[in-house]
Amino acid sequence: MTETLDTTKTPDTAETPETTAPQPKTLSKTVGGRTITMTPEQAEAFGRELDALKESVIADLGERDATYIRRMIKAQRGLEIGGRALLFGGIIPPFWLAGTAMLGLSKIIDNMEIGHNVMHGQYDWMGDPAISSRGFEWDTACPAEQWRHSHNYMHHTYTNIVGMDRDVGYGILRMSADQKWKPYFLGNPLWAFLLMVLFQYGVALHELESEKIASREITLRDKREILDGIWRKTKQQTLKDYVAFPLLAGPFAPWVLAGNMTANLMRNVWAYMIIFCGHFPEDVQEFSIEETKAETRGQWYFRQVLGSANLTGGKLFHILSGNLSFQIEHHLFPDIPAFRHAEIAPKVRDICERYGVPYNTGPLPRQFATVVRKIVKLAMPWN
Repeated sequence: MTETLDTTKTPDTAETPETTAPQPKTLSKTVGGRTITMTPEQAEAFGRELDALKESVIADLGERDATYIRRMIKAQRGLEIGGRALLFGGIIPPFWLAGTAMLGLSKIIDNMEIGHNVMHGQYDWMGDPAISSRGFEWDTACPAEQWRHSHNYMHHTYTNIVGMDRDVGYGILRMSADQKWKPYFLGNPLWAFLLMVLFQYGVALHELESEKIASREITLRDKREILDGIWRKTKQQTLKDYVAFPLLAGPFAPWVLAGNMTANLMRNVWAYMIIFCGHFPEDVQEFSIEETKAETRGQWYFRQVLGSANLTGGKLFHILSGNLSFQIEHHLFPDIPAFRHAEIAPKVRDICERYGVPYNTGPLPRQFATVVRKIVKLAMPWN
């Protein structure tokens, strides 16, 4: 049995969980000790305002957006070339440090600001095959085709729905009290640390649904096509970073190998922190399948806001986060060029405030501290 990925659906067109209720219902969530309620009528108005904001941005897309992404690609390539060149002289410590830092930054920009955003279709309107969501491949172990399904479709359609969104725990961690506790989760902090340092491989294995294999719901044979894709991409990345470039360096091979490993570690830790701080800080909400039955577009928006958190920082910080520091705006409008999120964030926040919807934002250290606290807390059976 093989599995064919359907990457044609987006949150705008994807099917929502099977409905049993003929009419939408009032939604209520308790956030920070306060109950947030949204009636179907309020959700409809909420959705109309956010739809209008999205349409205004789409109508304004043009040369400014094209110039931005092309500059990011040029900067990323310059950092990679310069970093790899400096690593060839890595026996001199300043060269090694500079080369490693430049290569790490190039991998972060490639994954966060270019790859992730391009594969969301944010620049498909340009008609440039080099940055087409369908054809783009990034510098990480996860095959782009599998990412487009597990992330663009599954995660962005079923955001924070326990049992539907596999980003809730990545099949490895307990990140919600609604996930049934088992002794394995006593290792939650350790599994989280390992996921952080090996993040590109954790993401690569995401589509494998390893927890279903462990529970014998499916077998490895059922995932043969997925496994083949993971193996091809992982082998390609391993040969490039850990064999080809070190060999090209000749006697400097050990320094190049160490630099490449460190650059990948930089990217893994940074991506993990940004992504987890966008999804799991204190007061970010999870949802049940029952809560999201007969969900309207406005209620989908409501879930995206409550299921996300932003990070505060400067322009460079936002670029290095792939503008996922505006996770709320990204979850609302995943196909809008991400650098536009800084511009529309005040408008989104204003809409949320007028409808009484909490807008979760804060600095990286504070948000990450609450993530770590949640990981440790949910390791215990009484939580």
